[in-house]
Amino acid sequence: MDQAEQLRNMVREQNRVEKKTARVITITSGKGGVGKSNVAVNLAVQFRKMGKRVIIFDADIGLANVEVMLGAVPQYNLSDLIYRGKNIKDIITEGPMEIGFISGGSGISGLNNLSKDQIVFLVHSLAELNELADIIIIDTGAGISDSVLEFVIASPEILLVTTPEPSSLTDSYSLLKALHRNPTFAEGNRNVDLVANKVLSDEEGDSVYERVNSVVERFLNGRVNFLGMIPADSKLEKAVRAQKVVSVQYPEADASKAFEVLANNLLNHGNELYTMHKGITQLFIKFITREGH
Repeated sequence: MDQAEQLRNMVREQNRVEKKTARVITITSGKGGVGKSNVAVNLAVQFRKMGKRVIIFDADIGLANVEVMLGAVPQYNLSDLIYRGKNIKDIITEGPMEIGFISGGSGISGLNNLSKDQIVFLVHSLAELNELADIIIIDTGAGISDSVLEFVIASPEILLVTTPEPSSLTDSYSLLKALHRNPTFAEGNRNVDLVANKVLSDEEGDSVYERVNSVVERFLNGRVNFLGMIPADSKLEKAVRAQKVVSVQYPEADASKAFEVLANNLLNHGNELYTMHKGITQLFIKFITREGH
């Protein structure tokens, strides 16, 4: 039995004993600077306002956007869990509104080098998150590097953030093209939800979606769903400069209200696909298995 089959068996056994799984939403973008981490943090705040327990997993190695906005400097990260004897609760840092935060650190890049015992420990540790959170938000790196693509391909639910800038639209299409060319992604029948960020009007938001979706339909024989839009908002920019979260600092701002709509859309729209996947443990097993090939 090869390692991949052993891992799949491990997941099946884990799924059999788990009573519930947290919903996992992976947020990504074709390029940096489009507000991806801002979307992650503000959605977390809005989910908390709806009574959901939320943990953000920062898989963006080398950047600290999420922890800066949350004002949550982690003492430990994923490497401490895997290599230094910490447990899963040790590496969760609490941010505002009791939002949990986990830093992937350099631990993400080393996942394909783990021993079987380390993998077993990681799987069982991550399974504990299902008892600690209703929703886990994963903030990936930006762009189409192999590590980002592997994470997105392994994800049950994908949120793509783009802006009206031509370079952002082009890079979003490049990311989607790379995904659709991957057999694992194509076979998974996954939904990709698009968020149009920094738009000046509803019409511009609609245009961003139509431009991306039309090329996906035409050239990739697929489609993306339109989750909604976030307006360009001086209050949001002011909050970013102050290293604050606009949904906390300025809850009545247009951007904050837009994030509330997005959160509601995610909770209420008809995406049943995530129930077919077994949460965070399934995602990491898929990631490790693919990394090993």
